[in-house]
Amino acid sequence: MKPSALLALFSLSCSLVHAQAPAPPHAPARTHTYANAVGFHYTLPTDWELVDMSSSLSAAQKQAQQAAGDDEVKRGAACMQIALTAHHGSPGSMIAAVVLSSECMGKEMAATDLPGFGIAAAQGIQMGFDVGDPLVADYSIGTHKVWAARAKGTPAGHPELSYTVETVCTLVKKGAVCWMALAADDSALATFERGSVTLDQESPKPLVPATAFVRKP
Repeated sequence: MKPSALLALFSLSCSLVHAQAPAPPHAPARTHTYANAVGFHYTLPTDWELVDMSSSLSAAQKQAQQAAGDDEVKRGAACMQIALTAHHGSPGSMIAAVVLSSECMGKEMAATDLPGFGIAAAQGIQMGFDVGDPLVADYSIGTHKVWAARAKGTPAGHPELSYTVETVCTLVKKGAVCWMALAADDSALATFERGSVTLDQESPKPLVPATAFVRKP
């Protein structure tokens, strides 16, 4: 898929997940694992509040399809799904996962497409934020190559609020997935990065290893 088409799709999805939800009541730090048919499992503490974005996504997809002048963008808009949206704390932090199914798109994404896919996702989640220069990381989770980017940012018009904006993307057998975080504090960032992820039934690993963004001498 062309980078311009990817950016349009991620802008659509990320515009939906930017809204901050009220902080949920405090709960014990139990965890729950969320599964998606594209081929991943991801674990979050149960005190992160899940938000159902399905009705909003459906309306936005129709708008995107009507506005799109490219059949690929129209098809992608119909195929893009928000697999998970969770909020926590005040000011609110957000974790989301967005998937694109190869079966729905009618073709598989090549490994060479991963950086462009990740960049488009990162640009999408950064909409509405003033961000600094990102750190970019390439690593593996089992047999899966991963592209990730992390930057500091502030919501437009609210310079008093500081967030870490992070995007992590990979390809699985049945499509592609990007996890995205707007972390208001170190605890939320650690929850996102240390969340256990299983890709295509391989052994579970942290989503982001502790050394991923360590600058090499």
